[in-house]
Amino acid sequence: MSPKRVSCWAALGLLLCGCALALQGGMLFPRETPSRELKALDGLWSFRADLSDNRLLGFEQQWYRRPLREWGPTLDMPVPSSFNDITQEPELRNFIGWVWYEREATLPQRWTQDTRMRVVLRINSAHYYAVVWVNGIHVAEHEGGHLPFEADISKLVQSGPLSSCRITIAINNTLTLHTLPPGMIIYKTDTAMYPNGYFVQETSFDFFNYAGLHRSVVLYTTPTTYIDDITVTTDVDQENGLVNYQISVQGTEHFELEVRLLDEEGKVVAQGTGDQGQLWVPSAHLWWPYLMHEHPAYLYSLEVRMTVPAGPVSDFYTLPVGIRTVAVTESKFLINGKAFYFHGVNKHEDADIRGKGFDWTLVMKDFNLLRWLGANSFRTSHYPYAEEILQLCDRYGIVIIDECPGVGIVLPQSFGNESLRHHLEVMEELVRRDKNHPAVVMWSVANEPSSALKPAGYYFKTLITHTKALDPTRPVTFVTNAKYDADLGAPYVDVICVNSYYSWYHDYGHLEVIQLQLKTQFEKWYKTHQKPIIQSEYGAEAITGFHQDPPLMFSEEYQKALLENYHSVLDQKRKEYVVGELIWNFADFMTNQTPLRVIGNRKGIFTRQRQPKTAAFLLRERYWRLANETRYHHSLPKIQCLGTRPFTF
Repeated sequence: MSPKRVSCWAALGLLLCGCALALQGGMLFPRETPSRELKALDGLWSFRADLSDNRLLGFEQQWYRRPLREWGPTLDMPVPSSFNDITQEPELRNFIGWVWYEREATLPQRWTQDTRMRVVLRINSAHYYAVVWVNGIHVAEHEGGHLPFEADISKLVQSGPLSSCRITIAINNTLTLHTLPPGMIIYKTDTAMYPNGYFVQETSFDFFNYAGLHRSVVLYTTPTTYIDDITVTTDVDQENGLVNYQISVQGTEHFELEVRLLDEEGKVVAQGTGDQGQLWVPSAHLWWPYLMHEHPAYLYSLEVRMTVPAGPVSDFYTLPVGIRTVAVTESKFLINGKAFYFHGVNKHEDADIRGKGFDWTLVMKDFNLLRWLGANSFRTSHYPYAEEILQLCDRYGIVIIDECPGVGIVLPQSFGNESLRHHLEVMEELVRRDKNHPAVVMWSVANEPSSALKPAGYYFKTLITHTKALDPTRPVTFVTNAKYDADLGAPYVDVICVNSYYSWYHDYGHLEVIQLQLKTQFEKWYKTHQKPIIQSEYGAEAITGFHQDPPLMFSEEYQKALLENYHSVLDQKRKEYVVGELIWNFADFMTNQTPLRVIGNRKGIFTRQRQPKTAAFLLRERYWRLANETRYHHSLPKIQCLGTRPFTF
């Protein structure tokens, strides 16, 4: 362990804390406050797919100029959801091209008459490319399927005696060599085998390319002079907490800011003024991960009040704040100066019928299963998840490796300047949205890229350097499946995240080779790079109810035996430099149809319907044991995973 590396990381954070705002424009989560109102547009929208040969009929006829129903038959489409599995229309299941959504939104009278009020339309996720009109007027475009974008529509809704506005959103799920994730349209030109104009979309990632409005569309208001952004970083000085804040305001240069930090009881523990500063919190309650402390996930509330001279409160916003530190040494991942071991899962936003559509019922079931399992972490494989999920992680202490949609970057064409430019923009959007979440402890810029290709060195050096400039307070990684001596991006990451599937994608059925191969993997990676290592993916597929003894592939026994072999080596190496293990996968999920997949990927320890396989009980026993070892190290009382209340202390 190198204390020099720890001190350098801490010094860099102190130097740049509060200055990680190389980002223009805020992305505060829309919430109701005394000065802000919110109207969610969840529910049924009118929907129409453009089935024309070139998929451009909607633009040629300008479907946004009149109600969508006037251009032909429409369907009722729930938002949020993916459109693919909702209907019985076979052409929608694998549809590639433009689809159109429309909704008439009724507006409160004050929104349309009070010119001191700003009305904003926010789309939380539209996969992949979106164009937006309000009352036939173009207001926004956005590239990227998993991050929010906004448009100020005040002038449009306040221009006359309106009681409603018509919102039209066209979405295209076509992927190219330069999108994130990449893909290719392949035209099948053999007319003896395919109809004229027949094409398919090919991708290099193993999950279904669901499309649509996957998260809520909302309207919200702010005053015309408003709090645009808040950036918070935290540190610890002995028993005291330090909360550094930086606030940007739009609409005027003449304003006053009052900042108060409240504890969970509502008591003011620190306060300040101005658009930047540091709050000193005596005897601070730190934000600890789940199962690492008797009171994990402690959250303060940062209240920001903005006034204009001689005027009333102009804007008010409350931001949850967790005081914690993150650092990396040559062999440890530290949270609040204590060694943290990731024992958790990889996930997907995926479920029956709704696809990637956000659903509170499903989200809460997943979090209850995570806590039952004793998981303290997960990676947002392979794209940013809904911000509501990160908010729950803040509240429950579930640690997050926050990953951008950089999955399937395997061809040389996807390492050029056009791809890099878009990748840099996506990381800016991701950091802008998620920078204040204490649960987010590391950024991941890609999953399983072809990082041995010659352009990969410059590509990842540029990308990781840029991400560190955006946020110098968190380590940065990407997830690799390249060889230890060929990976050109590994020199630039802070933590080595490596995926391996021994005795699954090779040496089929030979469980006896796992321990030797895994031990060799860890030792070569560490000897080469001298950085902590996370086993970021491992696993095997299991079809529920399929049993074989001795174990055979796809049986529940084989999945369990494979994991046990991994765990034997992980128990050795976590005493040295391995700092985490994330099972692939939390639950079964949908993929493209191939002979290798039986209605999706079956590597989940839970089914797609969230029912446990045998491996779930193995992982539960292991994770609670690991949690108890950590608590013993910190002189905390032992906890039980038995009975009906596994997450109380």
